[in-house]
Amino acid sequence: MLNLKFDENGLIPVVVQDWRTNAVLMQAYMNAESLKLTQETGKATYYSRSRGKLWVKGEESGHFQAVKEISVDCDEDCLLLKVEQVGAACHTNNFSCFYRNLEGEEVVSTLPNPAVLYDVYDVICDRLIHPKEGSYTNYLFDKGIDKMCKKVGEEAAEVIIGAKNRSKDEVRYEAADLIFHLLVLMKETGVAPQDIFAELQKRR
Repeated sequence: MLNLKFDENGLIPVVVQDWRTNAVLMQAYMNAESLKLTQETGKATYYSRSRGKLWVKGEESGHFQAVKEISVDCDEDCLLLKVEQVGAACHTNNFSCFYRNLEGEEVVSTLPNPAVLYDVYDVICDRLIHPKEGSYTNYLFDKGIDKMCKKVGEEAAEVIIGAKNRSKDEVRYEAADLIFHLLVLMKETGVAPQDIFAELQKRR
């Protein structure tokens, strides 16, 4: 284990990220004991400077953080936790504690984010567990893999046509249709978005 540099109070700052999207969720502190408990239990456990004691994230709210990875910065005086966040990370019920700009205004990110893919995929998964009357997603699951494959092929062809037409709007719309049907097919075959991201990572 690296020789971590705790401060004079025995604390080390911790930056917390969503493991799927890399969105920064919060910043907290750990001491040696809370770090040890985090490693042993897999639940993020911090040291509260205001209360002077250890606290398990979510122990009161139920918004636990399942730790997927712990990294150390180059100076060994800061930790990075990648976690699966249950519910909101912030006590204000915002997903991230960093939801305001310097003027105090709420910030809504418009940057493309893989979280959108996860959101759609999660809805697809939920439809499979909790079917909804009139749901197109459930219609695809009912029809089975042949129908899904046919739709992926059709939407891919539509993307090609849009590209041949040099139409940005057509490509954008049809590509979204293709990705949706591909996500349904992925669920049917047991592939999750993170599996695709991991494969793409290998190809950089």
